[in-house]
Amino acid sequence: MKFGVIIFPGSNCDHDMIYVLRNIMEQQVVELWHKDTDLQGIGAIILPGGFSYGDYLRSGAIARYSPIMDHVIRFANNGGFVFGVCNGFQILCEAGLLPGALLHNSNQKFVCKNVFIKSDNNSTVITSLLDKSKAYKIPIAHAEGRYYADEETLKNMRQNYQILFRYCNVNGIVTEEANPNGSMDNIAGVCNEHKNVYGMMPHPERAADDELGNTDGRAIFESILNMVRVK
Repeated sequence: MKFGVIIFPGSNCDHDMIYVLRNIMEQQVVELWHKDTDLQGIGAIILPGGFSYGDYLRSGAIARYSPIMDHVIRFANNGGFVFGVCNGFQILCEAGLLPGALLHNSNQKFVCKNVFIKSDNNSTVITSLLDKSKAYKIPIAHAEGRYYADEETLKNMRQNYQILFRYCNVNGIVTEEANPNGSMDNIAGVCNEHKNVYGMMPHPERAADDELGNTDGRAIFESILNMVRVK
């Protein structure tokens, strides 16, 4: 599979993502600069985490207007696989490719720690191989990760199985105490209605290498590759 990882001014998780895709998952990776207009025949797009444009205005609000985003939107609208992590998730929401928005954390502080998430369903590319009963330990690092959507949107998302992950405790129980940022319904990741655009706040690429002592995030990348092979 040929992945394109988009690098914006301020991206700082791009090489983490590239390393996991290239060295751990043994996939072909193309580095795409935010001003590029040629996607170079990639089969999937990844928007990594970081602080695009310094997170001025709103996280992802300026990056959404980078030249490459017109091509990302066209790629997604044609059914292409797009995955945003943390700042990448914020950018996809700002671009209208994912429902809802990411607001300031409820405690108004930057939060950087390991959390637990669980898969809400197994019907998507991202979650196809995940155990719904398991709590996966994945790091977060964000100041604007509080997921919000109006009630009608949330209702439709639940019906369409668009909620990917929820924050939970170590036992896989979704509780208010396990919610690190005040996200509605403990939501940690969502997809679009057509299930080809995905976003999540936790960083699976930071939990995919044996050297880190935690490989829970690798299952997400294995799910992606499994579904690609099936197709």
